Amino acid sequence: MPTPFASRPGFVAADTGVAAHYGNPLAEQRLLDRGRAVVELGLGVVTVTGPDRLSWLNSITSQLLLGLVPGVSRETLVLDASGRVEHAARVVDDGTATWLLTEPADAAPLAAWLDTMRFMLRVEVADRSADFVTLGRFDGAVGPADAAVEWVDPWSEVAPGGWGYAALEAHPASDWTLRIAVVEPGTAAAIAASDVAAAGLLAYEALRIAAWRPSLSDVDERTIPHELDWLRSAVHLSKGCYRGQETVAKVHNLGHPPRRAVLLHLDGSDAVLPVPGTPVLLGENEVGRLAASAVHHELGPIGLAVVKRSLDPDATLTLHADDVVVTAAQQVIVPPGAGATANVPRLPRLGAVRRS
Repeated sequence: MPTPFASRPGFVAADTGVAAHYGNPLAEQRLLDRGRAVVELGLGVVTVTGPDRLSWLNSITSQLLLGLVPGVSRETLVLDASGRVEHAARVVDDGTATWLLTEPADAAPLAAWLDTMRFMLRVEVADRSADFVTLGRFDGAVGPADAAVEWVDPWSEVAPGGWGYAALEAHPASDWTLRIAVVEPGTAAAIAASDVAAAGLLAYEALRIAAWRPSLSDVDERTIPHELDWLRSAVHLSKGCYRGQETVAKVHNLGHPPRRAVLLHLDGSDAVLPVPGTPVLLGENEVGRLAASAVHHELGPIGLAVVKRSLDPDATLTLHADDVVVTAAQQVIVPPGAGATANVPRLPRLGAVRRS
């Protein structure tokens, strides 16, 4: 479905077809950040209907969704048997249907996986991505009055049943007020034709990274929720069983996540930006990978990276952008000591001799 915002002056398309920017990403970012613009996010939309929908979703995903009150927003993950992230969804129920908003490329795979899990339950799954437009805004911007649903991001604080590894003091999420309206194409076209300011995905991505906000786009084949501090918003630690729950509990209570998220402050003197997937190096040794990068209107070039847990937080790192070596300083998101919250004392090995 072509975006109605393509008629806006300066429109430059992202890979997903929505606007990457309209000619001035930094100016758009400032407007978006101050609640004076909207951004078309191009998210996938999956709906689940039927009387068993919430109890069913509750049983197969990481969040407590049983009895979810209409209009209340949640976030949930689908994990594999080893606790690795496979799908992520923003969740809101309207009393008749549960709406799952996910990354554009994940809507069809998520809907297909849910379909295989229905068994004899009274649920129906539909990929409605072609029927709706997803518009993001921050507090201050006026939202459409006729949205099908609006999802309010819970990232600004630790969700009930969740756990935050990042320090609470000065956490950038305290200023994160994202709302996503799901609207019909006609409504989106009317907004696109109005004088409402619009920002592109480059603006949104920079604000997301600066807020340490995880996304499915940050995930690789090894990612567990702890590494991105995703227990904060998308995992309920005391709900019933679901696939991958054993790993979630074991790492959180007894172990440590093998990797940890950091915000990288990138040297911008050469005006180049490493792309997602770029190896993060300590000397000549690879110690992680870049998950996302952007130029922030206040912080400058930044990136979200996942690095080895044992990496010295004070170490200066390097990344390659084309033929340029870019240096990077770390800002800790998930600390090296994250996990092991049960504080279970280590028992001596059987047969070991205690020295006095």
